[in-house]
Amino acid sequence: MTDPRYTTFNTFNAFNTFSGFNSFMKDCAENFGRFHKAADVLAATGKVDVDIGATPKTLVMRRDKVELFRYEPTAERTVETPVLIVYGLIGRYTFLDLQPDRSLVRSLLDKGIDLWLIDWGQPGRGERWLTMDDYVDDYIHEAVQRICRETGHDRVTLLGICEGGVLATCYAALHPEKVKKLVLIVTPIDFHADIDDTAADPGLLNIWTRSLAPEDIDHIVDVLGVIPGEFMGYLFTLMTPMNSLTKYNVDLLEKLADKDKLMNFLRIEKWLADRPDHPGAAGRQWLKELYHENRLVEGSFELSGRVVDLRAIVAPVLNIFALNDHIIPPACSKAFGSKISTTEYKEIGLDCGHVGLFVSSKSQGSLAEIIAAWLKARDE
Repeated sequence: MTDPRYTTFNTFNAFNTFSGFNSFMKDCAENFGRFHKAADVLAATGKVDVDIGATPKTLVMRRDKVELFRYEPTAERTVETPVLIVYGLIGRYTFLDLQPDRSLVRSLLDKGIDLWLIDWGQPGRGERWLTMDDYVDDYIHEAVQRICRETGHDRVTLLGICEGGVLATCYAALHPEKVKKLVLIVTPIDFHADIDDTAADPGLLNIWTRSLAPEDIDHIVDVLGVIPGEFMGYLFTLMTPMNSLTKYNVDLLEKLADKDKLMNFLRIEKWLADRPDHPGAAGRQWLKELYHENRLVEGSFELSGRVVDLRAIVAPVLNIFALNDHIIPPACSKAFGSKISTTEYKEIGLDCGHVGLFVSSKSQGSLAEIIAAWLKARDE
């Protein structure tokens, strides 16, 4: 006689197997539908150029591989003082102008800002000897001088972003007479401020960079002449390993069926792929003198034979950082307030990450609005 418990067990297993098969078939049908819709979307976008950095601008000056551009106005001028964007050598400025509805550049232009840009170009081994001294006291200084001649102003506003914010800060300290206002976004000032920070985000990039042996940094620069863009790109993928593992399969599958989401994805990927090499000598300073030795806040960082004294900055400062930044921890940016002597200092933390600050729909309007309102209130 068959044990009824055995019959019940088999029935239960069969039911579960059948249910699991049904679930599997349902998933297959849903995925087939996604692929079918994705095929239609891809067919419609296959010949569309993934264009980034497309906001119209005019070349004003070229010096070596460095170019100075002035953006064409899109609205009546509300802020007279010209604003010069200083982006970092790590990455490309096109991130600020991915597409019309996700563009800090367009948003600022629409608010009546006279916007200028330094494009560092694509440095190679020929630029291996360029130092941060060259970028601050030559390229940025020449750009500021040219803007002043073109506009009739004697000073400009610097809008520095990430590594570019450090360059802009150094310029404001060494040439205070040429800087009317200083706006910084996700800019590291105290490169060791995250060491004792108890915030949830540990600043993995800082930890990894500080762990590099000085001789390894010298070896990379001496042999290659540059810090390869591919190397830096790989490093940034390690900062968010789960996202890096899933974005080309799970995440992409969800985006394929939606043209707008797919184009957003492709634009960011195009920017990520266009990562220039970092000039070797400047990279050596960046990694050893700033990340390792923290000379900027220690008061021992020198450019062109002069100490960069943060207390020499007299321009009003707006310091914006991302509260969930895994690349530049907020503490590294917030430290600026206690290191300068100007009484006109304001800092704002926005609830987003390093990348999201510029491309998320939540922060898109608020970032440009904050900057424009602050500039307008101080434009006399």
